[in-house]
Amino acid sequence: MSGIDRRTVLGRTAAVAGTALAAGALAPAARAAAPAQPSSTAAAAAATGATIRPGDARYAGLTTGNNQRFVAKPDYIKMIRSAKDAERALQAAFKAGKRVAVRSGGHCFADFAANADIEVILDFSEMTHVGYDETRRAFVVEPGARLINVYEALYKGWGVTIPGGICYSVGAGGHIAGGGYGLLSRAHGLVSDHLYAVEVVTVDASGRARTIVATREKNDPHRELWWAHTGGGGGNFGLVTRYWFRSPGARGTNPADQLVSPPSTVLVSAVDLPWDQLDEATFTRLLKNFGAWHETHSAPDSPYRHLSSLFNVSSKAHGSLGMFTQVDATVPGAEKLLDDYMAAILAGTKVTPRALTRANGELPAMPQLAAPQHLPWLQATRLVGTNNPTITNPTSRGAHKSAYMRTNFTDHQVAAMYRHLTRPDFHNPDTMIVLFSFGGQVNALAPDATANAQRSSVFKMCFQTFWADKDEDAFYLGWARGIYEDFFAKTGGVPVIDDTTDGCYINYPDTDVADPRRNRSGVPWTTLYYKDNYPRLQQVKKAYDPTDYFRHSLSVKLPRR
Repeated sequence: MSGIDRRTVLGRTAAVAGTALAAGALAPAARAAAPAQPSSTAAAAAATGATIRPGDARYAGLTTGNNQRFVAKPDYIKMIRSAKDAERALQAAFKAGKRVAVRSGGHCFADFAANADIEVILDFSEMTHVGYDETRRAFVVEPGARLINVYEALYKGWGVTIPGGICYSVGAGGHIAGGGYGLLSRAHGLVSDHLYAVEVVTVDASGRARTIVATREKNDPHRELWWAHTGGGGGNFGLVTRYWFRSPGARGTNPADQLVSPPSTVLVSAVDLPWDQLDEATFTRLLKNFGAWHETHSAPDSPYRHLSSLFNVSSKAHGSLGMFTQVDATVPGAEKLLDDYMAAILAGTKVTPRALTRANGELPAMPQLAAPQHLPWLQATRLVGTNNPTITNPTSRGAHKSAYMRTNFTDHQVAAMYRHLTRPDFHNPDTMIVLFSFGGQVNALAPDATANAQRSSVFKMCFQTFWADKDEDAFYLGWARGIYEDFFAKTGGVPVIDDTTDGCYINYPDTDVADPRRNRSGVPWTTLYYKDNYPRLQQVKKAYDPTDYFRHSLSVKLPRR
């Protein structure tokens, strides 16, 4: 690996938890590939992290993630600092018969890494390296690196990036394996669409831990293990210790040509849409405008693929809705693209946007963007990503539900949103339905090209609410279930695979979809998340995790014999 590596600047702090990684276990007949060594020294490659047990001052802070609904009481937490460290830790836990969980950044929405059954937490938050590997002609990212540090290192070092999410503190480990997306995805696809290789520590039926490097090369005997990490979700196959990125079709040896480049400048807008200007008819028109625009402008070759918008449809208790929109300012007519978009969203509503002076869900206050501004891409990424206190509050409890939308909202769906967001007994301002622009280049691939099968949607939804008091769990979980099941009442309470919806997003895991009391559609949760790719994922599970050692509440299951 080259000596021009960059290190992320994340401190090795104890304030980490929760995001499950993905990986796989060794097929009996397969020979493990020798892992490439980190750029520093062999000693660093074999570094050993701390083992933290009850009684250690660090223990309590490492038993949970960002969502305080989920807390574990493990025998110990093992901090992982290298592939060799992971291999030793996995071997020891397997030999002792202990149930393990895996985490990187702590943002898992479900109980994958923190629940009562967990006996060992394997924590990768100290593995934060980001660099360039000349031997693989690809950029390497370790699973503990936070997204903002990945963006900073890749862009400052080589002028490249991955099209990942806006939340700065999400760990790369789980984000990548689940098929991460962000404001550049309409132009460049999912993060996992650029994944070239993955290093995975696996354990075979005899308990022998091995490290495998799986690539997308057609002749790679472990190619299916690579494929499983392009959207197959976290905690399913083994321990990811490194990812490598090279965009499909990249040529030459110049590092700057191996991965996509973000726009040098973006045109950004942030507006507040006050609830005091909305009645049900106006709300309906506004939401249907959003849906209609995305239904029309989400083809892979649409000129609007360079525009992406995050629309926080917040509860009436918040006082307003918030919208952030970003356009590649280097494309011809960028200003007109933004103007036409805003005009289409507001058409027929008589709503007058105001400055976004108060944080709104995933959006920080950005009053300076009431009038669109040109900003350097990295500056805009920092602005929208690093100051969203609701979504990153590590002391809150949360409920999250997702859906891929292929078409505009129905009358029933908009009415359900309005009814639940304006309930007179609901006073929580930190509640919202996030509508995120999708489609574009995401839809350029076939459903089986990667493990992420949703390749025909036009926008994505996340229903979510945050609260502080455990005693209020029943109330807020009831609200989240109520709006979601009302919204999808015609399809059994979930977004089934049909002409209008395309299932759920595995990086927003929701165990309710596996509960027949909540999912009354008759469609298995595995189909909602993975569609027709699930049987193939099961075969990867059989080959690389034959004992089903890596499991959680929504893990890939071994195929029936």
